[in-house]
Amino acid sequence: MPVTSGTAVPGSFRAAYEAVLEQWPGPVEAARLPTPYGITRVNSCGPAGAPPLVLLPGGGATSTVWGGCAATGEFRLHAVDLVGDPGLSVPAPGRPVRDVEALVRWLDAVLDGLGGGPVALGGHSYGAWIAAHYAARRPERLARLLLLDPTRVFAGLRPAYVVRALPMLVRPTPARIRGFLAWESGGAAVDPGWLRLQDETARFPTARPATGRRPDLRGLGELPVQALFAADARCHDAARAAGAARAVLPDARIDVLPGVSHHALPLTAAPDIARWLVRP
Repeated sequence: MPVTSGTAVPGSFRAAYEAVLEQWPGPVEAARLPTPYGITRVNSCGPAGAPPLVLLPGGGATSTVWGGCAATGEFRLHAVDLVGDPGLSVPAPGRPVRDVEALVRWLDAVLDGLGGGPVALGGHSYGAWIAAHYAARRPERLARLLLLDPTRVFAGLRPAYVVRALPMLVRPTPARIRGFLAWESGGAAVDPGWLRLQDETARFPTARPATGRRPDLRGLGELPVQALFAADARCHDAARAAGAARAVLPDARIDVLPGVSHHALPLTAAPDIARWLVRP
């Protein structure tokens, strides 16, 4: 399908992005998949014949955040840049992703481009919200659903968190982004290369993200679900969110990981996540 190029990616952003990819274990295969909403960049790593694991990042984090989870060797990891979000995906002019239905159609095309077979689909934060909505509508396309500290899936955002994030969201600057991440993560040591990439997202042209209600996960049937919450998350009360998840999905495996915050989870807890991913 014809897709025209959107706004050019700043060169400094691309350089910071590629520098983080260079830290991934093993070779990374980059693909540009056509969708109705533009070209989607997917970074793949791991054994070619291993079961496919598709991971969606949180808002602004880019697919590069998943490098630490690529080291398990148990999966063929496909890390996706969200269309309209910082990354190397290119949105189609005049075709913004505005609602859940568009997100589902977009992800349909991405999975088709990756081979179409059942995949394990996971996401962190906003990416988990997208993955949950997709699972609610397309459970037959998935082998497993993995939710990493999902936001607005089982619990709402704390008002104090929203107030703290608002200046960064309305008028992002490198200082505001770093200050917010330092506050939320409690000063945890985060990869400096990824932080430099976050500085560059302040200059990145982004679209308004698709939003909507919480996903209805009562119709997943026998689809296996795992949810991992960050105990020190400031965006929500992790224990209450985990309790709500157990109430909605009594057969799911729900865990709370101590000593880690919401935004630092994919980075500082990558070894724990990798072990969690391969647990039977």
